[in-house]
Formats: sequence, structure tokens, C-alpha cells
Amino acid sequence: MAAPKWVTLRSQWLGQQLRELREANDLILKDVAEYLQRDPATVSRFETGGYPIRRPDLLALLDLYGVADVRRREDLMRLSQEVWQKGWWDGYAGEVAGAFVDYVWLESRACEIRAFDNTLLLGLFQTEDYARAAIRAAELNAEEEQINRWVELRMTRQKILKNDSGPRLSVLLDEAVLRREVGGSRCLAAQLLHLAECAARPNIEIRVLPFSAGAHASPTGAFRILLMEDRFPEVAYAETLKGAIYVESPDTERFLLTYDNLRKLTLGPEESAEFISAIAEEVR
Repeated sequence: MAAPKWVTLRSQWLGQQLRELREANDLILKDVAEYLQRDPATVSRFETGGYPIRRPDLLALLDLYGVADVRRREDLMRLSQEVWQKGWWDGYAGEVAGAFVDYVWLESRACEIRAFDNTLLLGLFQTEDYARAAIRAAELNAEEEQINRWVELRMTRQKILKNDSGPRLSVLLDEAVLRREVGGSRCLAAQLLHLAECAARPNIEIRVLPFSAGAHASPTGAFRILLMEDRFPEVAYAETLKGAIYVESPDTERFLLTYDNLRKLTLGPEESAEFISAIAEEVR
């Protein structure tokens, strides 16, 4: 039996907005199908994201649904283009879970990323040696060629930090992340120095959650919150041994509250930078 086709998050988002517009106009699938001269099943696939809608059909639907707001039309047209066009990250679709390809797309689209980590550094901060050691430890049966591709993907993702239009990063790091000798002491020392350089960038804030803070609001581990531009929902992302999970607003409230509670326990940015440098010296 063939594996089910992965429906990308961007396809699902576009379809969801089309369905909401149809329902707001009190139309059923048959009405829209007749207008487009399509089969109702095709219109349904547009709305589930199972089949990407083409530009002429989308323009016709926006007219049918009375979407006159120029910004709204542009947002939907842009999303439609992203459904059809391949981003650089789609070149890795055969090598990572479809859910993670969605994450990389979200990462490229976000205006702000808030993260909490208690085991490993955020991939956007990792040096190549650190990334390789972390991936090798997690993927026990992977061949070196495959590990190289995953490292390449992680390094390529970091380009968004150098773009003027890149996202703002607000990252909370458990002290355990800074002391875990991923790749050995030399690798960790180099990684901590790189982290300190990242913290000096104007669009990045790094705060350390010291051991002295005691028990905290996220004993289950790391998570990310991606705040999006335009009309798109904010998305919380977390990884489990069974795979990644996505939670969209308004159901992200628990993640936002947890992030805020963790942040209250952290050191300030300047004190955190000094803390990171001090551990780097210890490791060296």
C-alpha cells in the first residue's frame, strides 16, 4: 500500500481560510463547484489542502466570496504561490519527516521565535561540529552521508539570522544545555563562544535559566512558539519520540503562559552573556 501523501501546513492553512470564506457566505461545496465548473470533490480537496488551488481558481473564489480587501487578497495569493513553489527546504523532504519540512517553512516565515531548551541548543545557534555530534547521537543507524545532509540542512537554516527581514529570537536556555558536553569539551567550548556571539546580535535575546531556579513550568522539555505575520496563526511546536506536534492559536495559550513563567526565573540578557562566557572558560 502506498504511503499517504503528506499535506503541508501551508496547504492546510490556505484550505482552511477558503473553507471559512465559503461558510461565511453560506455556500455549500456544490455551489462553489458549479461556479468554478469543477467537481465538488475537487473543491473539497482545495479546502483540505489535498490538492493545491491554481491562481485562476483562487482569484475566482476571492471574487465569489467578496474579498475586496487588497491586503487580504495579497496574503492569500502569496500563500497560494508558496503552496505551489518549492522552497530550498523542500529539497530535503525525502530525508526528514514532513512535519519538520513544515517547521523549516514556518521558521522562514516567522517574525518572532520564542524557544525554551533544556537538553540541546536551538538548531539556529549550533556550530557544525556541535550539530554533527548531536545528530549522530540521536540517529544511531544513520550513515555518514545522511548525517552530512542533515547537518547541511541545519546550517542552511541559520541564514535567516543574517537577513534584515529575519525573525527576532527570544531563547531561554536551561543551564544544563550549557554544561552538556556535546561532542566533547573542545566542541562545547567553541559552541559556547559562538553562542555568545549570537547573543550580541540585535535581533537575538538569550536568557539562562540557572540550576538555582529549581523546579520550573516545563518539566516535560523543550518547545518553540512561532509568531507569524499577516493573518496566520501563531504556532507552538514540540518534538516527542513519536514525532512532532503543532498547536495553533488560540490553543497556544498554555505554551505562551509557560514561556512567560520560565522567563521570570531567568537571568537578564547581560548577566546571561556573562554566565555563558564563564562556563566557556571553565570548559576550556
